[in-house]
Amino acid sequence: MAARLDRVAALRDRVAVVPLPGGITNRNYRVTTPQGEYVARLSEPDSALLAIDRQAEHHNSVAAAQAGVGAPVIDFVPEAGILVVGFIEGRTFTAEDVRDPANLPRLAGACRRLHAGPRFQGDFDMFALQRRYLAVVRERGFRLPAGYEEYAARAAEIEAAIGAYPLPTVPCNNDLLAGNIVDDGHQLWLIDYEYSGNNDPYFELGNLWSESALPLPMLADLVREYHGGPAPHLTARAWLWALMSKYGWTLWASIQDGSSTIDFDFWSWGMEKYDRAVTEFEGPDFARFLREVRAAPS
Repeated sequence: MAARLDRVAALRDRVAVVPLPGGITNRNYRVTTPQGEYVARLSEPDSALLAIDRQAEHHNSVAAAQAGVGAPVIDFVPEAGILVVGFIEGRTFTAEDVRDPANLPRLAGACRRLHAGPRFQGDFDMFALQRRYLAVVRERGFRLPAGYEEYAARAAEIEAAIGAYPLPTVPCNNDLLAGNIVDDGHQLWLIDYEYSGNNDPYFELGNLWSESALPLPMLADLVREYHGGPAPHLTARAWLWALMSKYGWTLWASIQDGSSTIDFDFWSWGMEKYDRAVTEFEGPDFARFLREVRAAPS
């Protein structure tokens, strides 16, 4: 690790290096120097299986900083697998923070700032990514949850319904779990742009809602705060995207379970998402939200 940190000029006179919790793709460190504090994100080559484009991650991290919602980017040394950003002094959110109704306007506002910012490099399409991940799982012989492919037809129904009414894409983080939100006491910052790309804004809202397992009424509240008023068809759109995100990220966990050297129970993490996806595929809301998206106003 020290040799890799030495590749970054700003980190060579470091006085402290402390591992940061929470990373399950990279190893993240808080690095203190006489000039300031930074976060060094060290990635490994095996993350290529997850379709992570490190050049795009760097470009989009810079764009997010320009939008006023991402940490400042200090340096990027791709051959050493290092991205360095400024350390944001604040409190990392938990799922309980996301569930706090008082934070919904702040979360919607942070998303709006990001989505109104400079265009990102590359697009993010969960339908295409899910198919790519499934191909990797099959080719590598990684574990696949029981019955996973039985829901392919329902995933296709979601793709057809959403595709019938495409929305303009915007710069999205696409991975807004609570740990990627930092509160400095004044504003919320959105960090970690590994999976970033231009995308349907309601994927962002649905994925945010799903990652913290919020109750269904809070999705309507989040969409209302973002949209500026009630919009049942957009809530339905976000719900379907949330279901598709769980279905797709399940395979992310399968790949990590079979390939990652990080000490983390990826399989259990993925199965929790898969179990929730199955419940939603089989539940009454699936057909209802499909109808609402199909009947979306033009």
